[in-house]
Amino acid sequence: MPKYYCKYCGTSADSIRTLTSVSCTRNPVKGGRHETYEGSEKKQYVCKYCGLSASAISTLTSTKCSRNPKKGHHEPAL
Repeated sequence: MPKYYCKYCGTSADSIRTLTSVSCTRNPVKGGRHETYEGSEKKQYVCKYCGLSASAISTLTSTKCSRNPKKGHHEPAL
């Protein structure tokens, strides 16, 4: 069964419906919900703004990125 991940925090769920029905504290829109990461599962995830890599989306997105134009967290590249 495939897993679906939030692109902002790395939370996983068994269905897109379950994932996107819950609020995400790292979504740049205040009160926004989890949004689906549309890339494939990888051994390493790379920030699309600065190139930092991590073995999990949740690890990558846990800190702010100085190159993110929205002054937000690291975001995984597809």
